[in-house]
Amino acid sequence: MTINCKGTLIDLSTPKVMGILNITPDSFYDGGVLQNEKQILVQAEKMLNEGAAFLDIGGYSSRPGATDISGSEEINRVIPAIELVLKNFPQAQISIDTFRSEVAKKAVESGAAIINDISAGMLDEAMLPTVAELQVPYVMMHMRGTPQNMQTLTDYENVTLNVLRYFSERMAAARALGINDIIADPGFGFAKTIPQNFEMLSHLELFKNLNVPLLIGVSRKGMIHKTLNISPQEALNGTTALNSIALLKGANILRVHDVKEAVEVVHLFEALTA
Repeated sequence: MTINCKGTLIDLSTPKVMGILNITPDSFYDGGVLQNEKQILVQAEKMLNEGAAFLDIGGYSSRPGATDISGSEEINRVIPAIELVLKNFPQAQISIDTFRSEVAKKAVESGAAIINDISAGMLDEAMLPTVAELQVPYVMMHMRGTPQNMQTLTDYENVTLNVLRYFSERMAAARALGINDIIADPGFGFAKTIPQNFEMLSHLELFKNLNVPLLIGVSRKGMIHKTLNISPQEALNGTTALNSIALLKGANILRVHDVKEAVEVVHLFEALTA
């Protein structure tokens, strides 16, 4: 199970960790933390040293009810950050977290190796053709609606089967255009209630039937801190617990705010399954 990142083949049969670099003022956990070049570089270096295989750079907060910003503002946030990181760490594999094809295209032209789209092409009809043209790995996530209204769209007969059906449709559309490297992200916290998130996690092994790598992002999310009645800042232990469960059920990439702890989970998982 390999993906091709700018000519480097990355084997995902050993799980990998993706570190989150939010260039946003309003993300739910780390919004506004990275405000200048030095802070971005310090965080990127820390994550790479701790063992991140990928750095996921995003300039649009997708937390529930987040402010909508223009494509040009998003570009102005992420492109300088991508160029800065790659200038200092040329070996870094950058993922661009965007649902806009214009942002994705500029990011890949600036050196990004993966496109991570919370909407699986549903919020920009040019996205799938753009990914096919760029021939980079594509993370498609399940969501309904937009970050602004998604938490009103949580009515499912069976959330797991619904999400699986969505992926088979979106993957067929992507394959028809010639997109080869597809990664599925079930979208924990996106248009799902807390019980639905846990229901999906409990049946996560069913996603292996998609025959694509699985990316899981539960880091410090509401399903952890609201269940435990704590703040996102206190949710690292809960994140580690759920990441462990995700690996046991087949996750290939853990997308996290805290790289060191996630890499430790992967090492222990590898020891367990050796």
